[in-house]
Amino acid sequence: MTDDTAEQLRAELEAVFTSAEYPVEEPMELVPVLPDGPSTTFEAGDVSVGVMDFGTEYAEYQDYPYETAEALIDDLMAGFREEGLFD
Repeated sequence: MTDDTAEQLRAELEAVFTSAEYPVEEPMELVPVLPDGPSTTFEAGDVSVGVMDFGTEYAEYQDYPYETAEALIDDLMAGFREEGLFD
């Protein structure tokens, strides 16, 4: 992993999730902002993570409700790192 890959992934998440209306009480409220709905995949470098993985592999790192996109993205990025996505 490079820091660039993590930064690129974070930028992709920010581009999408900052357009949601906050607070967000539960994950389904984010579906309307996803470019490909539940099929949306975020990619950076050789890292690829589907939005459906957020609810399966990374659910334990999320703590709804979220007041801001930054808080949501911080938790997702922490989960990605903890689960070795950038290894």
